[in-house]
Formats: sequence, C-alpha cells, structure tokens
Amino acid sequence: MELILWRHAEAEEGEPDAERKLTGKGQKQAAKMARWLDSNLPETCRILVSPAVRTQETVAHLHRKFKTVPELSVGASIEDVLTAANWPNSREPVLIVGHQPYLGLVAAQVLGTPQQECAVRKGNVWWITQKPREDELQTYLKAIMSPDLVVK
Repeated sequence: MELILWRHAEAEEGEPDAERKLTGKGQKQAAKMARWLDSNLPETCRILVSPAVRTQETVAHLHRKFKTVPELSVGASIEDVLTAANWPNSREPVLIVGHQPYLGLVAAQVLGTPQQECAVRKGNVWWITQKPREDELQTYLKAIMSPDLVVK
C-alpha cells in the first residue's frame, strides 16, 4: 500500500478557518506540487480531500478526480484519516490532501514513532509505502517532496 500525504499550500490568515483561501504563493506551491504528483502518481490512485477551501484549491491544480471527505476536516484524528484511506488494507495508492497536525501525526503513527509528531510543511508531500518482506510488512518513507525542489 502507498499512502501519500499532501498538506495544503500556504493559505491566508483569518476566520472562519474552513474558508481560508490560498495566497498567491500558495497557488504557486500547489501548482508545482501538482505537476510533480501528476508525473509520479499511479493512475489508480484514490484522492481524498478535506472540505476546507484551501485543500480544495490545492488539489484543483492536480486536475484529477477526487473525493471530498468530511472526516478529513481540520480537526480529524489519526483514526479518521487511516479509516478513510483504508490503511493498511487498500490495494490502490491513496493520496490524502489535508492539514497539520493530523498529517504529521498520521506519518508518525504509520512510520512507527507515534510518540512524536512529524512536521509536514505547507505544500509538502510525504509518500509512505508498505510492502511485504520476509513474512512481515515493512513500512518506509519513499519520498518527502517540497514545492521548492520542483523544477519549473
């Protein structure tokens, strides 16, 4: 199974939180990461997105079908995210477009360090893979990608 975590790009400050839009910089971050993801994501990847405006605007740059999942809202729990992704039982890759701190908590949980929170920066992607090896499942971090590293 592959679990790909994409934190929304930079957003405006303000309230209500769920209605915050991407800044100009955030639009550029989202476009860069979408280009990178589009060239690397398998066609069979399920894309699940928080209903918040900033996540919807982030994923819109990917130009692929996605599903808005209310359980991935700002206050989601680790269990909400893993249930939505069907981790570790999904046969297809899953991309979650969401928020901190839950993306960092999910990364820490599936990578085996649940006592710590990983810092998933705005616009970044964490790609986690789980594969069978010698009678057990091994989980590893396949990639961390930042919009700053995407070549135009």
